[in-house]
Amino acid sequence: MNYTLPIIAYLIGSISCSVLICKLAGLPDPRKTGSKNPGATNVLRIGGKQVAFLALLGDILKGYLPVIMGSLVTEDPLILSLVGLFAFLGHLYPVFFRFQGGKGVATAAGVYLALAWPVALNLIGIWLITAFLLRFSSIASLTAAISAPVLIEVYLQDISYTLPCILIATLIFWRHRANLLRLKEGTESRIKLKRPRQ
Repeated sequence: MNYTLPIIAYLIGSISCSVLICKLAGLPDPRKTGSKNPGATNVLRIGGKQVAFLALLGDILKGYLPVIMGSLVTEDPLILSLVGLFAFLGHLYPVFFRFQGGKGVATAAGVYLALAWPVALNLIGIWLITAFLLRFSSIASLTAAISAPVLIEVYLQDISYTLPCILIATLIFWRHRANLLRLKEGTESRIKLKRPRQ
């Protein structure tokens, strides 16, 4: 088995787009401000939509590109799924940023987009519908996370893909444990929709 590809994927995943983009934009370090999570949602709070979009895009590409590049080298489903998993782990525990990473939702979406784009589209739909109905980004992310392994199994029908996706979903839940506690206590912040100007 070629273990080089997962290692490269981990290093790519370890590039913290949120930290770098905030630094280039002259904004505070997202690991020290707001929710202290180096992800697009926190960047949105710190710097607004445009900067957050760049952070989100970067996090998605960190999951997408390693799997696409890996597919040019091998068609082995186990290796490709490990490439995706290690890119995701790089985002969670980045070696370049003292292992202080984000929650991995966007990077996981990039992985699923590369493995099976219909799965990614379904997950985006699940996230949007849940977020619209319940107004909690965390619940939307967790609902999409738990749906991902099921959809991967339906579309790819290969345990080599499904098991790493179960691990990804488990880790997303683990990284959201503070959100789950706030949900239990009723202190989790809701998504606010802007009212039209009158």
